Amino acid sequence: MEHLIELKNVYKIYQMGEETVHALDGVDLTIDQGEFVAIVGSSGSGKSTAMNIIGCLDVPTSGTYRLGGVDVSTMEDDQQAEIRNKMLGFIFQQYNLIPKLTVLENVELPLLYAGVDGSERRERALASLERVGLRDKAKNLPSQLSGGQQQRVSIARALAGTPSVILADEPTGALDSRTGREVLKFLKQLNREGDTVVLITHDNSIAVKADRIVRLQDGKIIYDGDAHDPRAVVQPHGEDEDEEVGA
Repeated sequence: MEHLIELKNVYKIYQMGEETVHALDGVDLTIDQGEFVAIVGSSGSGKSTAMNIIGCLDVPTSGTYRLGGVDVSTMEDDQQAEIRNKMLGFIFQQYNLIPKLTVLENVELPLLYAGVDGSERRERALASLERVGLRDKAKNLPSQLSGGQQQRVSIARALAGTPSVILADEPTGALDSRTGREVLKFLKQLNREGDTVVLITHDNSIAVKADRIVRLQDGKIIYDGDAHDPRAVVQPHGEDEDEEVGA
């Protein structure tokens, strides 16, 4: 069976002065349609690099990345942008909403870039807002919403393009714990409805909300399996959970 996401022997190597950094060091990873996977690791583990490659924001130094059966690892920037628009929906920690645009206009934005005409764009954006329970806020500005509501708008924006994969990068990082739990509950609901969700986080308590955990350390996968297996959340020696969130 063809995997939705397939990384095969992927390396991402940076030259930092005289030091060679293997941000990803021979990673093999497959994710299938309908999975809810958390990619976990502390700062410097390689999780952000993995997200950038899965999200077609970067390309591997070597190895292959196939998305929906298509090799995207050697694509030019404009080809990658097209794949991103068609297949990927992004949810970011800081929401990335445009303050001067209404909630509806923010959700319509990726559809505008994708060349969807006005009436269909509006219809799809309103349907996405309906899914996150915010259709009645369509005419509001982001500043008139709570943090949790703004994050739900960013989820609606990700859903509007009917993506094959929802990539959520620390989606609860800017929220209080109660609102963060609500957002995670909503991601689980989307997954139950058939959406494929890939969650990037440094926090074990968030990662265990997924069904499967992929833990990275020093650019290598050191655990890939059931999120509820005790080994999924055991901190490897030398890894500090309280490190600053980064790579």
